[in-house]
Amino acid sequence: MTTVSMTVNGKAVSGEVEPRTLLVQFIREQLRLTGTHVGCDTSQCGACVVHVNGNSVKSCTMLAVQADGADVTTIEGLADGDKLHPMQEAFRDNHGLQCGFCTPGMVMSAVDLLQKNPKPSEHEIREWLEGNICRCTGYHNIVKAVQQAAGV
Repeated sequence: MTTVSMTVNGKAVSGEVEPRTLLVQFIREQLRLTGTHVGCDTSQCGACVVHVNGNSVKSCTMLAVQADGADVTTIEGLADGDKLHPMQEAFRDNHGLQCGFCTPGMVMSAVDLLQKNPKPSEHEIREWLEGNICRCTGYHNIVKAVQQAAGV
């Protein structure tokens, strides 16, 4: 077992993990932050996207020991108390939530996009979200939500 320490959603946390423990397992099973989902275990679906030191990361492809000392933000860390993050509000306003399973990863990826490119084109939004799979229908309302959050 190895001790890992990191800041998650602004709070210092630590825990004992086996070296093979994935970051998503640490977040969900030890920290009980279940907003981050595991959809495929192969890094294809993006349901597990979190921010590590400000960059979106598929937490099913990162070991918890690799995040030792990092600043991690999960979907639970976006809202400010009862006030939703603007991206979360945009998803709600545009019916981008759909069944909700992929939503946390979509929102985290979209927030990262706007931090890097505050005014993305529709093409850039669709290209950025290629690593996130929605199995419900399409991406039209998700793209509309990102455009609303970007003020495009």
